[in-house]
Amino acid sequence: MKHIHCKVFGHDYEVTRHVTAHVKEYTCKNCKEQLTTNVNGTLTKLTPKFKEINDVLERIHRKKHRVRLKTTPANPELLVFSH
Repeated sequence: MKHIHCKVFGHDYEVTRHVTAHVKEYTCKNCKEQLTTNVNGTLTKLTPKFKEINDVLERIHRKKHRVRLKTTPANPELLVFSH
């Protein structure tokens, strides 16, 4: 019965995962169908192959854009210059 709603009214997708700024994973709220954006930017079904590709892309993206936490200096009396 879940699929009837989607066939009549269309899917109601929501973003479930931000892989990168341009690649996202979507899930239908009704039938739980999963999609992702492919190389061309179009939506395609999320297969195990695309899932693995998204995992690798996310890992590379996180390494590249790693946010470094500021730590307290070893000697607080030293001047620290940042630019």
